[in-house]
Amino acid sequence: MAPAFLPRRVVGLRLPDFSVFRHRNFALYWGARVSITFAWQIQATALGWHVYNLARDGGSSVGDAAFLLGAIGLAQFLPLLFLSLIGGQAADRYDRRLILLACLCVKALVAIGLIVQSQHAGPHIIGGLIATAALSGAINAFQPAAAQSLMPMLIPREELPKAIALSSLAFTGASILGPSLAGALIAIGNAQGHNAQWAYGATLCFVTIAFMFIAAIKIAPHVKIAGANAIAMIKEGVAFVRGNQIVLGAISLDLIVVFLAGAQAMLPLFARDVLHVDEVGLGVLRAGQAMGAAAVALVLAAAPLRMRVGAWMFGATFAFGAATIVFGLSQLFWLTLAALIVCGAVDMISVYVRQSLIQLATPDAMRGRVSAVSFIFISASNELGDFEAGLMARLFGPALSVLIGGTAAIGASALWMRLFPQLARADTFEDDALVQARNSVTDAK
Repeated sequence: MAPAFLPRRVVGLRLPDFSVFRHRNFALYWGARVSITFAWQIQATALGWHVYNLARDGGSSVGDAAFLLGAIGLAQFLPLLFLSLIGGQAADRYDRRLILLACLCVKALVAIGLIVQSQHAGPHIIGGLIATAALSGAINAFQPAAAQSLMPMLIPREELPKAIALSSLAFTGASILGPSLAGALIAIGNAQGHNAQWAYGATLCFVTIAFMFIAAIKIAPHVKIAGANAIAMIKEGVAFVRGNQIVLGAISLDLIVVFLAGAQAMLPLFARDVLHVDEVGLGVLRAGQAMGAAAVALVLAAAPLRMRVGAWMFGATFAFGAATIVFGLSQLFWLTLAALIVCGAVDMISVYVRQSLIQLATPDAMRGRVSAVSFIFISASNELGDFEAGLMARLFGPALSVLIGGTAAIGASALWMRLFPQLARADTFEDDALVQARNSVTDAK
C-alpha cells in the first residue's frame, strides 16, 4: 500500500508501492544507496572530464585523449577482477554492514586524494588520477557484494521485488541529478580557478552521508559459517552460477551487450568535439541514460513484471543496440540525448530482470559470492567496456566505433537466445529451474 497521504492513483497513473519503507532498515539502506550513487556519479563525471581536458589542453589528439578515457575504465576493472571473488566470500563470512562501512571510509580517502590532485594543473597528473581510479576499483571488489547481499536481510522475502524496483529507482534518480550537479560544480570550479575541486568535494560529502545511514542500520549479529574455507567458498559460488543456466545467461547477456555497445565513457569526447557543448551539456548527457532508467523504474515499482521476463530481457538488449547506433550517428544534441534516454530505459528492464533472478534464485548464505560473480560480469561490461570503447575510438574514430558496437550487440543478443533457451523462455521469477537450483543448494547445507 502507498502511504496514507498519497492516493494510490494520480490522474489514472498507478503510483509505486512505497509500503516497504515501513521497514526502518530498508529506508536507511535506500538513503545510503541514493548518497553512494550521487557520490559515484559526481566523481565519475568529474574524473572523465578532468582527464580528457587535461589531455586535450596538453596537446593530445582526440584519439589519444579517448584512449585515456578508456584507460580509466581498465584501471578500475583490473583490481576488481582479481579481488571480487574474495570480496564475495567475505560478504558471506563476515558482517556485511561493517564491510560497507569500511569501504565508505576508503571512498572518503579517494575523494580527498582527488581534491588534492585537482589543485595541480597539467597533463603530468593524469597518471595519478588514473591510479586513484584503480583504488576505486579495488573498493568496488568488496562494496557491491556486501550491499546487494545485505538488502534481502532487511525486508521479508515476498516484498523483495518491490524493494529491488525502489532500490533501482534510488540509483536512477541519483544518476539523473548526480551528473547534472557535477557539470554545474565543474563549471563553478572553472570560473573560480578551482578545476574539479568542487565536484570532488561534493563526492566526499555524499560518501559521509552514506556512512551515517549504514551505521544507523540495526540487524541481528552476523552468524559465521562453520568451517568456512575461502577457496572452497569461492569455488562453490562459481559452481552455483555455472550450473544455473538462467542466472548465467542473464549476467553474461548483460556483459556482452554493454561491453560491445556501452559508450558512456566517451561522452566527454562527444560533448566537446562532436556536439560542441560545455560542462553543463556534458552533465545533461551523462544524466540521459538515468532519465530513461528512472521513468521505467517508476513503472516497474508500480507494476512489477510478472510474465515473460526472459522475452522482456532480450527485447531490451535488442533495443539497447539499436539506440546505441543512433547515438553514434547523431551530431545533434537533442537526438543524442534522446538515444541515451532510450538506452537507459531499456537497460533498466534488463537490470530489473537480472537482479530479481539472482536475488530470488540464490540462498542467503551464498548471496555474497553470487553477487560477486555477477559484479565481475557487470564491471567487465562497464569498466572493461569503457576501455574497449576508448581503444575502438582510437582505431576507428568515435562515430564508427559506436556504430560497430551497437550492431555487434544486436548480433550477440540473437546468439544468446540460441545459447540460453531457458532464459529466453523464462516466464516468471519463480521459474522451475530457479526454484530447483535454490532448493538443491539449501537441501545440501
